Amino acid sequence: MDKEFDIQKYMTKGVERVVADAIKATLKNPRESAYMARFALASKVASAKRAALEKEGEHIPPFLIASITSSCNLHCAGCYSRCNNATVDTEPVRQLSDEDWLDIFEEAGDLGVSFILLAGGEPLLRRGVIEAAGKRQDILFPIFTNGTYMGEKYFETFDKCRNLIPIMSIEGGREATDHRRGEGIYDKLISNMDELNRRGLIYGTSVTVTTENLRDVSSEDFIGGLSSRGCKAVIYVEFVPVTDDARELAPGEEEREYLKQEIMRLRAEHPEMVFVSFPGDEKSSGGCIAAGRGFFHINSHGGAEPCPFSPYSDINVRDTSLREAMNSRLFRALREGDVLADDHNGGCVLYEKRQEVEAILSGAAAKA
Repeated sequence: MDKEFDIQKYMTKGVERVVADAIKATLKNPRESAYMARFALASKVASAKRAALEKEGEHIPPFLIASITSSCNLHCAGCYSRCNNATVDTEPVRQLSDEDWLDIFEEAGDLGVSFILLAGGEPLLRRGVIEAAGKRQDILFPIFTNGTYMGEKYFETFDKCRNLIPIMSIEGGREATDHRRGEGIYDKLISNMDELNRRGLIYGTSVTVTTENLRDVSSEDFIGGLSSRGCKAVIYVEFVPVTDDARELAPGEEEREYLKQEIMRLRAEHPEMVFVSFPGDEKSSGGCIAAGRGFFHINSHGGAEPCPFSPYSDINVRDTSLREAMNSRLFRALREGDVLADDHNGGCVLYEKRQEVEAILSGAAAKA
């Protein structure tokens, strides 16, 4: 890994671009624009906190991914979380409580974390956690949801707490979405979009990008349709294969370069929307930004993991602070080693190099 690469500057620049794009996207919506302007000030304060800690030799990432539940009502084809046994049908035992998550949000804000992505399972099953997140107005909480539990009470919550941004998962048109997520899901998502738009509430979409849908989901037909319904953000998440027979769906170098160029075009042609790609161009970021370089993941039971696609943990926030979890033996070993910068075939480097991660985890456990 290039020792001269400044991850703090890279991530701060990325945060500033996302915030600036969000302000531009909400200019015609006074309430959203006013909140985004306040959040821009809060993100500058958070950035200053991170920079101060960086000077002391401690790196704080601006992003955190929080899987607040392991329960989900859908069985989406190729779901990495179910294949990793991280998502189940029933309500799991020993999940972090609403109060536990509120404590995590409070400490994250105090450290300078600007964005906490709420995921699952299906996060809208945890209303108490969503309401706790709404209390931290200095943090933006994109909520990655399948949209099936969205109703009047949640519309009211999103109206009251403008830092909560529903991000609904969609695969393209009706056929592609229902094929992967289940019959009737596309129509439910469209109904949600129209209601959110009618109420003047900001929302976004999350698209799992595969070799099959790449051109469709970056097309003007698809993006223009979302824009016309008031969608303000599109987050492209590259498909990560968790079985060998699904490997051909994972975008390779050619597809990733195509998506990068399309996102540049879309940002120019659709200033009313924010476009983000995950993991994006890892070459420009000095390698994978997981394990606390740019973000890390907390699972529903409190385990601190490099990322959702790499479910390995040697520390739990039940037993320690968020700050200590960021500097676990596993995270330090990954950041200081070569795994995050290794060449790979696309998708998630930590998933592809999972045997090496497991070896590092075993070594960290032996030293504990």
